[in-house]
Amino acid sequence: MVDIRSGTDGALGPAEVEDVELYHPHSWWTRYVFSQDAKIIAVQYASTAIAIGMVALVLSWLMRLQLGFPGQFAFIDAERYYQFITMHGMIMVIYLLTALFLGGFGNYLIPLMLGARDMVFPYANMLSYWIYLLAVLVLAASFFAPGGPTGAGWTLYPPQAVLSGTPGGKDWGILLMLSSLILFIIGFTMGGLNYVVTVLQGRARGMTLMRMPLTIWGIFTATVMALLAFPALFVACVMMMFDRVLGTSFFMPAIVEMGEQLQHGGGSPILFQHLFWFFGHPEVYIVALPAFGIVSDLISTHARKNIFGYRMMVWAIVVIGALSFVVWAHHMYVSGMNPYFGFFFATTTLIIAVPTALKVYNWVLTLWRGDIHLNLPMLFALAFIVTFVNGGLTGLFLGNVVVDVPLSDTMFVVAHFHMVMGVAPILVIFGAIYHWYPKVTGRMLNEAMGQLHFWVTFVGAYLIFFPMHYLGLIGVPRRYYEMGETAFVPASAHTLNEFITIVALIVGAAQIVFLFNLVWSIRHGREAGGNPWRATTLEWQTPETPPRHGNWKDLPVVYRWAYDYSVPGAPEDFIPQNQPGPDNLTRETAT
Repeated sequence: MVDIRSGTDGALGPAEVEDVELYHPHSWWTRYVFSQDAKIIAVQYASTAIAIGMVALVLSWLMRLQLGFPGQFAFIDAERYYQFITMHGMIMVIYLLTALFLGGFGNYLIPLMLGARDMVFPYANMLSYWIYLLAVLVLAASFFAPGGPTGAGWTLYPPQAVLSGTPGGKDWGILLMLSSLILFIIGFTMGGLNYVVTVLQGRARGMTLMRMPLTIWGIFTATVMALLAFPALFVACVMMMFDRVLGTSFFMPAIVEMGEQLQHGGGSPILFQHLFWFFGHPEVYIVALPAFGIVSDLISTHARKNIFGYRMMVWAIVVIGALSFVVWAHHMYVSGMNPYFGFFFATTTLIIAVPTALKVYNWVLTLWRGDIHLNLPMLFALAFIVTFVNGGLTGLFLGNVVVDVPLSDTMFVVAHFHMVMGVAPILVIFGAIYHWYPKVTGRMLNEAMGQLHFWVTFVGAYLIFFPMHYLGLIGVPRRYYEMGETAFVPASAHTLNEFITIVALIVGAAQIVFLFNLVWSIRHGREAGGNPWRATTLEWQTPETPPRHGNWKDLPVVYRWAYDYSVPGAPEDFIPQNQPGPDNLTRETAT
């Protein structure tokens, strides 16, 4: 249904606000280190996130070595194993995925895709990165602190998180973890307010909300969610720190430790679980929604076809964001709850699958009869769809109380969580980097190295996590340092663990090829030109590649939506958003 007219320059009216004067750097330090340019800040965020992510990758290797070959590596004892689990999980979820999607892609793409010169508050944007870096350094410092990092599990459940029987519980580990999370949330809040205000107030003339690319919708909605969800984690961290340092009893009940009655009494460990998961489940979609938006843009661009059901996709993103705040307690079925509450959270968990499924249908219908180019961004986008659907199906099982209770503490949950929250968004990150790297550097990534990286990563991920579903179904528990001679674990499970470990080492090595490709292609990659993908969105229409500080000589004017591909009668198979033209050459769908 054709509803929205592209208009003409005169119909747009004058700009509501005058062009702003940017802060211009006066030295190398203010240009590249303490930079207020959102593009430089995005690269800083991405570089830091990838660096700490590689630490998490090494930790996963160490865990797999113990699970695949128990007792063969003397330096991996039970205490270190639980520290590896904790740090791996927290780094991947918070310091890599959240920071990379919102801090990295958000900073780079929001001003460029909206036709703005920069973020609305550049100085606060700079501070947000440095506070994030400080949070990462505080977290990394726990590896060198007395007692090492905390081993409480990435969910940090009290009372065990602050007891002496847990690694880092009575030492510096838990304090550094809580301090790092508090710093991260402070830094993110500064950056997140920037993203929201820029989207609402910094758009180019003609860039209505319903002309924004879906990437921006995903990042914008995820940022609003994070601004509402992170305070719950913030206060939980502060309250647990008080329990640990001041002896308060927010989460600590009356408890005996090593035969000694502790001073705590009256606290509720379940309260922490509610606070944590009120943040923790929206966090899944804080990562997923930017991925949804990016995949939508990758598919449309590389299938040379307008996105199917744009408005439906926008509303699906918004509805998913809203519903994600009323499903948190499905993580707490084994904690015990009233059956009516269990019914409510199981129902909302199943309902949230509806808008998510609508997005999958729309992606498939966008691909239908498209001119699909199976280049690296498209391969990663297609791999994401397959992986997310597979992981989502197992999520439907775990959303039901009677199925979740016996499976909750098994490897089945590890497989589900990694498919949805680990593999799927990381595939999108790779696809996005292959897609926008030419804009960031002016060079293309090497195709041969990229193909090797894709196939080893995609196939390897399935060889790692699909067998884990089987392990979970036969009852192999998660978070166990060693199975021993457990009667219900057959010999085949041990063989399967060895296989998974070997594949995990190979897949991890493939990421080194990717990192080498990133660095090698900066100097030796093929020159990309300004718009190598023949894309319609504004970031590809900048006068210079890479874009200079301020992005534009003259701010663009937007005449159409972001998905005018293969329009009948057009001279080319794409029409950029800032290109005026006859009204009959626009195809903005209102459905």
